[in-house]
Amino acid sequence: MDEAQKQAMAEAVAKIRENMTAAAKAAGRDPSEVLLCAACKTRTVEEVRYSADLPIDLFGENHVQELVEKTDAGAYNGKPGHFIGHLQTNKVNKVVGRAALIQSVDSTRLLDKIEAAAERLGITQEILMEINIGAEESKSGVGPADLWPLLDAAAAKPHVKVRGLMAIPPADADDTATRRFFAEMRELLAQAAARGYENAQMDILSMGMSHDYAAAIAEGATIVRVGTAIYGARDYSKKA
Repeated sequence: MDEAQKQAMAEAVAKIRENMTAAAKAAGRDPSEVLLCAACKTRTVEEVRYSADLPIDLFGENHVQELVEKTDAGAYNGKPGHFIGHLQTNKVNKVVGRAALIQSVDSTRLLDKIEAAAERLGITQEILMEINIGAEESKSGVGPADLWPLLDAAAAKPHVKVRGLMAIPPADADDTATRRFFAEMRELLAQAAARGYENAQMDILSMGMSHDYAAAIAEGATIVRVGTAIYGARDYSKKA
């Protein structure tokens, strides 16, 4: 990275934090309630390591191999790394214990694999349930109605702790529809918390990306996942 790239990234993060603070205050919320997750898919170890010195709270990876590479290289500089992409069951062993939080649990089969891996390691793996809030066939996640049996199953597992919910609204939704999806997620989290699961905290709502994080914060997001607004446009020719 050259100095111009570093300066651009620092200025981008400063602007995002400013916008996050303004959005939280406008909603009557404490800005410290909302964490900035840098979505660093396709970004190099060098880029991530530099960004880790900026006011970013945690890092989110979509691909298992990138989580492994950057964790092993110490690229996050001691900050948490979350797994935010679709997790295949055959790659669970590489993620459990390495990711501080798995944000994308959407099936009992995946849940069972995570429980088994965590039990082998003697740890408790924290997770979020991914909700397909827009009922899109192309996206993973459970429908709102299917959340409850999945939560019941998770709450019964001694080596898994559910911390809340994650969602990505449809990319083609307008601002009004996106805001409505975020509001539905806030209500779902409240309903889940009200069920009083002993083995679930239900205090995290991960939603909002580079183009809509302010609206997500207005509707109760506690983690926003921002990638291109921090690092610039992705070059998919660099990574698979």
